[in-house]
Amino acid sequence: MSQPEMQPGGPARGEGGEVPLGDLTGRPFPLGDWGEPAARLDELYRWVEADALRTVDWYLSDRVRKRRTARLLRLGTALGVVAGSALPLLDLTGTLVRAAPWGYVSLLLAAACLACDRYFGLTAGWMRDVATAQAVQRRLQALQYDWASESVREVLGPAEGTASEAAERCLGVLRRFSEDVSDLVRSETADWMTDFRPGPAPLRLHSAPPRAVTDAHPAPGVIQGRFPLPPASRPNMPRQRPPEPPR
Repeated sequence: MSQPEMQPGGPARGEGGEVPLGDLTGRPFPLGDWGEPAARLDELYRWVEADALRTVDWYLSDRVRKRRTARLLRLGTALGVVAGSALPLLDLTGTLVRAAPWGYVSLLLAAACLACDRYFGLTAGWMRDVATAQAVQRRLQALQYDWASESVREVLGPAEGTASEAAERCLGVLRRFSEDVSDLVRSETADWMTDFRPGPAPLRLHSAPPRAVTDAHPAPGVIQGRFPLPPASRPNMPRQRPPEPPR
């Protein structure tokens, strides 16, 4: 089985030059011989880079379909509003007879187009696709510079640590990049699921502060659920005036 051809700055393509489409499903981890660590690490880097480019291409391809449909619905909304506003005026001036009812129909079609755009999340969806593709592309550029830095460090030397530590450091760079891309895709999926969730977003309720543990046998002078009284305190009684002597 031949490996997909890589092109600088472009997505991974098959033998016929076509862009692989479909869902963002996982791919099997490439197995190889670690007898030559440098070649093995280069193979893993190309695999990670191809997967990131495939993710970017998937979001950009999905963006095209959503953007076209969203623009058509937006155009229908604008035309419906203009026609719904103009037809009653033409009927009022006598230019077009009985044109006012069609104006209400135009407004209804405009509202339907806007509702379809909001319900299917087309405008928000293609904007979200562009944002995710740009975020993955920006993270991929950071990976390319980090990998170049690690390669230059090993070639120019002196290398830091042993060869095993250098290999672990390179694997850590690839692993962090894969986790960052997965987090970006997961965040976009969560936003997409929120758009289709019925009703308003649930409110985040603050948790109540932990209740104090009450003692089954309180100490003397302690009232349950209240502050303890001083041990040697007497209740404050109102002072009475002394009786007046007889006159």
